[in-house]
Amino acid sequence: MLKRGLLRLTALALLMLGLVPVGAAFAQGASAAPAEPPLERMLGAMLMCGFRGAELSPDDPFLAAVKTGRVGNVILFDRDVTTGGERNIRSPEQVRRLTETLRAAAPGPMFIAVDQEGGQVRRLKPQKGFFDLPAAQRLGQGSIPETRETAERLGGELAGLGINVDMAPVADVDSNPHNPVIGRLGRAFSSDPAIVATHALAFGQGLAARGVAPVLKHFPGQGCAREDSHLGLTDITQCWDGATDLFPYAEIFRAGWPGMVMPGHLFHARLDPQLPATLSPMVVTGLLRQGLGWQGVVISDDMQMKAISGRYGLRESILLAVRAGVDILLYGNNMEWEEGLPEKVFETLRGLVEDGSIPLERVRKSWERISALHARYAQPASLREIP
Repeated sequence: MLKRGLLRLTALALLMLGLVPVGAAFAQGASAAPAEPPLERMLGAMLMCGFRGAELSPDDPFLAAVKTGRVGNVILFDRDVTTGGERNIRSPEQVRRLTETLRAAAPGPMFIAVDQEGGQVRRLKPQKGFFDLPAAQRLGQGSIPETRETAERLGGELAGLGINVDMAPVADVDSNPHNPVIGRLGRAFSSDPAIVATHALAFGQGLAARGVAPVLKHFPGQGCAREDSHLGLTDITQCWDGATDLFPYAEIFRAGWPGMVMPGHLFHARLDPQLPATLSPMVVTGLLRQGLGWQGVVISDDMQMKAISGRYGLRESILLAVRAGVDILLYGNNMEWEEGLPEKVFETLRGLVEDGSIPLERVRKSWERISALHARYAQPASLREIP
């Protein structure tokens, strides 16, 4: 039944968009992986976690998890949601020290991420000495070269801070100006999917040119949404249009996307009658990978958002996401703070592998994709083949 469903979605994507996968555009995921490390390291590479503190002492429990490889990637926030106070970001100099501490502790390559879209969604604010990044909506009203130039400037700043992943750009089409998390915040480049595609690609290429991996989000498109998935399930069944919402992804993948892709916590009954995109093999493996040909890293949106945490337990959500095809599970540990969450998530993931619920081969596949992306960004910019 599942296989038939995946085949139907593959056919759906191709019919909607007139596409066939272009091998050269997706070569990133096919790179040879380094020698296989211990299971603990491979599982740690599948986790990205947030933490508290603008500094980390040598005996900090989170730093200990980084040292053992149980947390392979981290995400930084400026504000602690539960306390309203400072979290990880105080000044450029402090962020640089913090990322140096994390990298010195890590046993291997590490992705250090920040959500820096511009406008109202930016963790690095000009009031604290960072680049005053405009919103995507404003960039979309300008030229493609201007968008790329802006992203290159941002990428240079991030790389200088020791940050090598930006959770941007948004590829959502601004089809609902009243959307509480896209339209109202100016996060989309345009209501025209062709403009979204060209500007999102330029933004990603600009970041990549400076050594920062971009994250394209929120697949399969939430521009039309009326709800906020931070607060609960976002149902796009009635408003989503494949020809419009998938168009930016198809065009960007055809050109060669240099980073990761993030599914949204979005429910569409005709794409999957039971599961939201993050947890759906029909959406991640069927539509994204088989239908549109994406073979690179897939990273989840924050798994603590209520669309997931309010409906699924920790073990179930991890199992479903990995089975769906997600490579990196994101736990900001900020919407709700839980002491020891990184260790809890790691042990849950390891338990699922040890009891056979998640095959070791599935873990290896994610490790290969993640390692290929690390290898790509370890190369000088001149060798990364950024268009």
